[in-house]
Amino acid sequence: METGTSQRRAGGRRARIAMRKVGPDSPAPPGQRGGQYRPLTDRECAQIHDMALKLLADLGMGEVPERLRDDLVAAGGAAKGDRVHLPRALVEDVIARAPQTFTFHGRDPDRSIEVGGDAVHFGTGGAAVQTLDRETGLYRASTLADLHGFARLQDGLENISWFTRCCIATDIEDMRALDLSTAYALLANTTKPVATAFTLPEHVPPIVAMCDIAAGGDGAFAARPFLKAHISPVISPMRFGEDAVDVTYACLAHNIPVSCITAAQAGATAPATLAGFLAQSLAETLASLVMVQVIRPGHPMVFSNWPFVIDLRTGAFAGGGGETVLMNAASAQLTNRLGLPSGVACSMTDAKAIDAQYGVEKGMTALAAALGGGNLIYESAGMTASLLGASFEGFVLDNDMLGAVLRTLRGVEVTGETLDFEAIRASILGDGHFLGADATMEAMERDYHYPALADRDPPRTWAENGAQDAWDRARTEVDRRLSAPTPDYLSRDQIRAMRDFCGEDLRLPG
Repeated sequence: METGTSQRRAGGRRARIAMRKVGPDSPAPPGQRGGQYRPLTDRECAQIHDMALKLLADLGMGEVPERLRDDLVAAGGAAKGDRVHLPRALVEDVIARAPQTFTFHGRDPDRSIEVGGDAVHFGTGGAAVQTLDRETGLYRASTLADLHGFARLQDGLENISWFTRCCIATDIEDMRALDLSTAYALLANTTKPVATAFTLPEHVPPIVAMCDIAAGGDGAFAARPFLKAHISPVISPMRFGEDAVDVTYACLAHNIPVSCITAAQAGATAPATLAGFLAQSLAETLASLVMVQVIRPGHPMVFSNWPFVIDLRTGAFAGGGGETVLMNAASAQLTNRLGLPSGVACSMTDAKAIDAQYGVEKGMTALAAALGGGNLIYESAGMTASLLGASFEGFVLDNDMLGAVLRTLRGVEVTGETLDFEAIRASILGDGHFLGADATMEAMERDYHYPALADRDPPRTWAENGAQDAWDRARTEVDRRLSAPTPDYLSRDQIRAMRDFCGEDLRLPG
């Protein structure tokens, strides 16, 4: 009788293992609750906030384009010489009235995400001009074919909630053709929420027209925008960039949600002291918020305050150090304190290869940003070489890592059912173990994250299977995913309509 029971249990376990290899539901899908890590005290947050408001009121913003200057002054700003000062009352009123949440639509409604509150979502970003070649293991110039490949690869990665173009197609020199072809790569390869950048404001209307075609008709995109703009309208320290401001006006006119990104660099364009850096960077991102809400009240904006760190010995950007861990979590904390949708960055490893440095820097920064409560966490997959590079293998490895981070965020559920005195008593007074118990089987499928690529075999099995490292396993997984049939996210008629509309400015890979 015991043998039969053991065999039935073993068979059930084998079936469950086989199911996990096919792909069980995640025990911690995107949208888990962040905010557990608070590197700043409430008093410190208040001090930094007060200094940010003082900077805006006493120093103001420089190089303000005339149209924006007029709008800011009409809203209560004060023009003094070549700067526009933003009084505390104006900034606080804007914070109080700005949207605290919004829906970041996917073209597939089931892939939409709610941004704000304490929900954490990981996505991509970056403008890598180099790609880690899958054959040579060395870097080469990124191409349009790479962008299509990255977009298609991430479409099936469950822990990445949205896709921002992660590389620049350096094989396209014309800026209009680059922007239109980049947008097409997003529309053709994923139905997740997507984001891109616009080089010039006149590139916004044709891309909106392409989105209308993908959405089913004129005005369909504006009614349910599934593409977000990445804009950096503020140039540190404390001045506006005219071209980016013009792009902001164009995006808001077409109801495109925006991520206004501040990317100051400690010791270069912002103070080297971490507190001073956070105060200036907060002030600059608040200036973007005031701009957006003055132009179009109630428009959704991700408050994307990204503290960037440089190695002060050399001046090189350092995306994976301890300061990055700390500062992006602190930025998320400051933004969440204001009740605004927060955007920070992680996984900006300085490593060039898929190695130990890569894993340490990615894991530390992703976990801290998530625990800090970043609503949208950018750069979280695929980026290498201090954002200069992107890696196909990195995408699938990072997806596994992000699953573990999300599981960490889910935490421990403590209830009478999970404490389960009766199950403990039955095991202690019975078989002396919990293997095969119903509660164990249920928890195994409900509560545990099983990585797809991490190796958990004993050394002998690992050796028998070829002694592969993470890079080897990732290459195999990328091959498997990219060899699968390409999804038909655009119909032939939609593709034809886009090509007719864009003409030679729409480039296809190959």
